[in-house]
Amino acid sequence: MCYIIAKDAFKEGSIAYRMKHGPGLVALKKETGAVVDGKRIQLVTVSRLSAYGEYEPYTIVSDSESFKRAAAAL
Repeated sequence: MCYIIAKDAFKEGSIAYRMKHGPGLVALKKETGAVVDGKRIQLVTVSRLSAYGEYEPYTIVSDSESFKRAAAAL
């Protein structure tokens, strides 16, 4: 398992969604990237949230649609 994270480079906190590595993750990164295109949003994949304190505090969402909406709202 891993987390996909969306973070505005100039704001505190980020959005995180837990999912499996694979084609679904790649597709979600591409879809979210298209939604946030032109904004200062970083999309990263990490294995453990605790290892990446620079993205805290995390708002963890429960599904991919919520992740895309929240990333677009950053």
